[in-house]
Amino acid sequence: MPVVPIYDPEKREGPMRVAAFMSGSGTNIVKMIELEDRLKAEEGTSPFEVIFIFSDRSDGVCAGEKIALENGLPYFSYDTRAFHRLRLLKRTVRTAEGLAARKEYDNSVAAKLVETFRIDVIALGGYMSYITLSRCINVHPADLSICLPDGSRKYVGDRAVSDAIAAGETTIRSSTLWTDEGVDTGPLLMVSDPVPVELPEPLETLKKDNRRYLEVVEQHQERLKEIGDWKIFPRTVEMIARGRFALDEDNRVYVDGNPVPEGYRMG
Repeated sequence: MPVVPIYDPEKREGPMRVAAFMSGSGTNIVKMIELEDRLKAEEGTSPFEVIFIFSDRSDGVCAGEKIALENGLPYFSYDTRAFHRLRLLKRTVRTAEGLAARKEYDNSVAAKLVETFRIDVIALGGYMSYITLSRCINVHPADLSICLPDGSRKYVGDRAVSDAIAAGETTIRSSTLWTDEGVDTGPLLMVSDPVPVELPEPLETLKKDNRRYLEVVEQHQERLKEIGDWKIFPRTVEMIARGRFALDEDNRVYVDGNPVPEGYRMG
């Protein structure tokens, strides 16, 4: 069965061209840019280059423009709310109508930018978890190698950290994935080091106070960003740019020619 690199550096002159798509604080994008700069300083070059930043909101919440300005990058934004309002479209992607609207949005600007700037890979930094564009890397705050008896992934969606703690997991991890058209269903690339779950009181007692429980979840999610997201997200981009990640016909993941069914782990 043929195994094909996600990106083959031998077929491109110069670094892999990356577009950063974001909606919020963009800390993962900042860490990716910092790695690019560090590789240039240490090796004289980087295997990847961030070409521009794109945001799907223009209400001042997204830090994309600030990050682009600080790093001398082009910045583009097109607010999804304005797009859908002008076309009388519903924004939800949980229906056929919503999915069609999302495809129309993605193709209206984002896909054209990707084509115009000859982008190889899109790095999603806090961007919408469900998009219709291809060749995207995302990071998710859960260990996506943990599955239910039917083989589906256990901790997906926006409540992944809360769900893992509520289920009694003693550690949490982040994962990077090569996205498909599902929610957190694409090929699993890398899994981070663990973050211990440390509760101030027994779980069953804590869950009775929803406000307190959510505070504890937020604390764990912030720790996971530092130990998980900020390390494996830029590292995944670098490894793809060096041609180390590959997929077979069934979307099974390989690193340096070896299968990694539960995600590549640095430790």
